Amino acid sequence: MTSISRDLVATCWTTAGTAVPDGPSERSSFSARERVSAAADAGFVGLGFVVDDLEVVRDTIGFDELRAHADRTGIRHLEVELVKDWWHDPEERPWRARWDLLRDAARAFGSPMVKVAPPPAPTVDSLEPFVGPFRRLADEAAEIGTRLALEPLPFAGISSLPQGSELVRVVDHPHAGLVVDSWHVFRAGTSLAELARTLDPTTVVGVEVNDADAEPQAGRSLFEDTRDNRRYPGEGAQDVVGFLRTMAELGWSGPWGVEMLSIEHRAKTLGDALDAARDTTLRCLDLAEAAHHFPTADASSISR
Repeated sequence: MTSISRDLVATCWTTAGTAVPDGPSERSSFSARERVSAAADAGFVGLGFVVDDLEVVRDTIGFDELRAHADRTGIRHLEVELVKDWWHDPEERPWRARWDLLRDAARAFGSPMVKVAPPPAPTVDSLEPFVGPFRRLADEAAEIGTRLALEPLPFAGISSLPQGSELVRVVDHPHAGLVVDSWHVFRAGTSLAELARTLDPTTVVGVEVNDADAEPQAGRSLFEDTRDNRRYPGEGAQDVVGFLRTMAELGWSGPWGVEMLSIEHRAKTLGDALDAARDTTLRCLDLAEAAHHFPTADASSISR
């Protein structure tokens, strides 16, 4: 038997302050240095940044200095996001400048992954148009020693983990993988049994947790639900403990990303927001570990 890792990563929105996805700007209301220090003070081993944050870092202190500050505070894991439009001809849709910025940051940070956005809704009928572009992007990720982490979203063109797993299987590249987020798993209607059956553990680059009400509020879209109404782990209706147990049984040994997005979370101070995210997640990890004994075999196969 081995214990479940207690290492936690505050993914980008958890420390983003008042910033929201797809807002006029996704730039955090806190500086990158403040966020690194606060995450370290709260006991996290890492955190994430979006492109708008990275532009500010590049133009001010620089990526190398932020990496040095992270080292001084004990933060070892810095992740970056989000690659969009990667399946388009860059001459027709100018996405490469964004990708180049993410690559530069990932190289300087030693990032274990760069998150990748799926195409927009509706759910695609064929994955074939995305195989070649994803493979080529994975080649570029390999050049700097990082991995791509596609995040299927229930309101996007690749809308479930089984569908995302199929794309990554066909791409068949060691630097192409998946982020498995509990909110997206459950909101897509994927059962834990289906997740375990269809997910190749060697392709898992990151695992993220949060929680949600049983159903979105009336009149609210799934995107609005994920942006404004997530719950802290264990404070909603989703089977977060079962999700953690399932991922541990598949061999994931951490770290666990905590991705909090909600009106409630954004209203907190940075320290209080991180404390709430940490404490609720650790309680769920305690319950998951108590519920099962985890084998040691192959546990390192997808650890980062």
